[in-house]
Amino acid sequence: MADILQTSIEIPQGVSVSVAGLKVSCKGPKGEVVKTFRTKDAKVSVNGGKISLESSDKVLLNTIEAHLKNMCNGAKDGYSHKLKIIYSHFPMTLESKGGILMIKNFLGEKQPRKSGIVGATKIDVKGQEVTVSGPSKEDVGQTIANIKNATRIRKRDSRVFQDGMYKIE
Repeated sequence: MADILQTSIEIPQGVSVSVAGLKVSCKGPKGEVVKTFRTKDAKVSVNGGKISLESSDKVLLNTIEAHLKNMCNGAKDGYSHKLKIIYSHFPMTLESKGGILMIKNFLGEKQPRKSGIVGATKIDVKGQEVTVSGPSKEDVGQTIANIKNATRIRKRDSRVFQDGMYKIE
């Protein structure tokens, strides 16, 4: 029989955490992050100002601990990354409509390319700089990946056509 491993995480000031089964919700000044852990081998509970974790699997315990720390930090401070628009041939423009980012005039194409905005992520465009921010680290990262995938150059020499959006911070 395996030993039960335990650990705890300090809840930051200004963040409230609630647990319902394996669904954990962190609310803070930058927003709310909700995640459901799909495992029955771990137990998550809130005791005072700490989140307690129990599991017989050390790898699972460390993974859930890292997710919970990211959730608490995102609810408190948020996550933000900057992208820079680079073009040499055709100036592209960005427009956000609902949960979709429209990338217009990319490589002179008539049809705009579309990129999905995940969760509560916000996109702010100022000239050549695009700021992607939100409370969830996973949603911000997936939104950036969607943008990079939408601006991927196909059927052209990538050494010549280096247009796109690149992460700078």
